[in-house]
Amino acid sequence: MLTVPGIPNIFRINKYSHGHQRIIGKWELEESWSSTNHRKMGVGRTMEKGLFTVERLESFIEAVLLKKGVQKEHARTCAVRMIEADLRGMHGHGIFRLPGYFRRLEEGGYNLNPNIQALRETPVSAIMDGDNGLGQVVVTSAVELAIKKAKENGLAWIGIQHSNHAGAGGVYAALSLPHDMISMYMAIGNANHMPPWGGVDLLLSTNPIAFAIPTGEEPPIVLDIATTVASFGKVKVTAQKGEELPVGWMVDRKGQPLTDPKRIHDGFLLPIGGHKGYGLNFVIGALAGVLNTAAFGSAVLDFNKDFHNPTNSGQVYFAMRPDLFRDLEDFKAEMDLRIREMKSATPMEGAEPIRLPGEMAIRRGQQMRKDGVPVAPAVIEQLQEIAETLGLPDRLDE
Repeated sequence: MLTVPGIPNIFRINKYSHGHQRIIGKWELEESWSSTNHRKMGVGRTMEKGLFTVERLESFIEAVLLKKGVQKEHARTCAVRMIEADLRGMHGHGIFRLPGYFRRLEEGGYNLNPNIQALRETPVSAIMDGDNGLGQVVVTSAVELAIKKAKENGLAWIGIQHSNHAGAGGVYAALSLPHDMISMYMAIGNANHMPPWGGVDLLLSTNPIAFAIPTGEEPPIVLDIATTVASFGKVKVTAQKGEELPVGWMVDRKGQPLTDPKRIHDGFLLPIGGHKGYGLNFVIGALAGVLNTAAFGSAVLDFNKDFHNPTNSGQVYFAMRPDLFRDLEDFKAEMDLRIREMKSATPMEGAEPIRLPGEMAIRRGQQMRKDGVPVAPAVIEQLQEIAETLGLPDRLDE
């Protein structure tokens, strides 16, 4: 049995940590663990209205969580994972989520001192019991265990139970890349917004899946998708801006397109690829929920309405060394070759250049680290109310 009381060491101390940059060929990916000096510099930098430095937002989240009794290492882990989501452009899983987490903390919905531990452990598998801790902390702990086992034994599948909402799947998939590993992440969403194909009863969530594949000179492949056309977090962000929803995101109970941002709770999400997306969604639920003794189907608690009871969220993390199947450098070289092949394919007339999964996320992250992370006015207002309630010195005044 392995107990993981705090932040995993491999994500605090390795050759890519402490604000260094990892340079791979022509692309550059900044690591998320900023040094103390970088954090101090970030707070004082001048940003345009609605834009904030990575360091300032991380520090703000950490300060809120610490004020609510979260352990320091857990608060730091959660803050970094949340802003990593923003940096990937997944703003529905970034600092946007802090008001909801804050309310859950207020109502006693989290265990502030969880005993995160591995159960039913083998050399290549385990169940990670999150003990109702912060989802970002629980999943990061599972990632650490998976990578440790994969280094020793080639691969590892870690099921997760008694977890909570953990944010963007691509964030966790990408954690395998500094170790030259392939990874997969699956999760059951924390509220049901979709019926079975052809039905109207809300029994399924967005159930995302993410993959990361290392490369040589080219940017790594990171695919992060919900099995619904849009995640509900994305729907909420769009609605919060008062913008109409694109046709195809949601329908009402009669199957008619729902685009009114004021009616997002009157309809349901649509699966990607019709019945195929529904099938994939269900399989993820079986593997991340049923197999892990975690909530799935009618057992899923809507964390947008219930802020007190445990969610028993289920996730899965799989990590594997490519050298189980072929030489690592040969694998990465051919990955580069196939990426270049795709990129050089002839585009349709008038179409944008061909891109690969994860390419835009890297560009977004670089741009936001330079210009600032955007935070919607409505979210800033909620964060300022929290800061005032807790008496924080930084009120995110611009």
